[in-house]
Amino acid sequence: MPIALEARNIRKQYPGVLAVDGVSFSVREGICFGLLGPNGAGKTTTVEIIEGVTAASSGEVYYYGEIAGARFRQEAGIQFQNTALQDNITVRETIEMFRALYDRQAEMDEIIEQCSLGELLDRDNRKLSGGQRQRLLLAVALVNRPRLIFLDEPTTGLDPQARRNFWDLVQSIRAGGSTILLTTHYMDEAQVLCDEIAIMDAGKIITQGTPDELLQKQYDGLIIELPISDLTDDLSGIEHTVFENLGIIEVVTTDVSESLQQLTPHVSNLNQIKIRQPNLEDLFLDLTGHSLRE
Repeated sequence: MPIALEARNIRKQYPGVLAVDGVSFSVREGICFGLLGPNGAGKTTTVEIIEGVTAASSGEVYYYGEIAGARFRQEAGIQFQNTALQDNITVRETIEMFRALYDRQAEMDEIIEQCSLGELLDRDNRKLSGGQRQRLLLAVALVNRPRLIFLDEPTTGLDPQARRNFWDLVQSIRAGGSTILLTTHYMDEAQVLCDEIAIMDAGKIITQGTPDELLQKQYDGLIIELPISDLTDDLSGIEHTVFENLGIIEVVTTDVSESLQQLTPHVSNLNQIKIRQPNLEDLFLDLTGHSLRE
């Protein structure tokens, strides 16, 4: 696959703060690439530099092998993390207004169907629910038939059902051949949507690859979970790796039976024990020492 987007050694220095510290990555055409990290990791600043919204202190952005310029601006669609919509106009008028800004235009009926907005076209923007508003903002990002789409924290604040409905929309767009760059701190979202991810912390990319590759590289086994309140004493004698996160003890093990035998004398309530596969949030906790949602 050709490389649709490439960031080369991007840095952003604010007075007293190096927000982005030499970030480099490439995004292959047709995939959903996730840029992940907690608040303050530098991911939104990185994406704003790539979008052209914020100037980099140094570094370059390439779009299909050329410095991102006029072609990039015509062919990229952006759903910002925070966008103010015009009051006193309808959903249809909003889409038409943004669509008129581009030489390259998607068909109105196609956008409306893709984003499930048919029943909302005559509704005032102020009367949209959170999920409806996000679908409209996605429609705005699609008005120019973009080859590359930026989605910056698109499901923040949505209820679980609205989030999953939005995931379906994103998957349908990706299936149509568009390249997507997604920023999120929801790890279930990244695991469902992303073909490849890069995890940022403190302005740097600390690891990159497919979700399965990264988990297989980091883990060889399962995780046993139990509430810390159920411990009767410490686990210093346990041979396996032990973590504490938000009141939960996690034991990484390749031999569940053996670990349970070691744990049992230290636990007052075995009913709360859970056994599960490692996930991306575990990966981030292990790599950085703190939770992605902090």
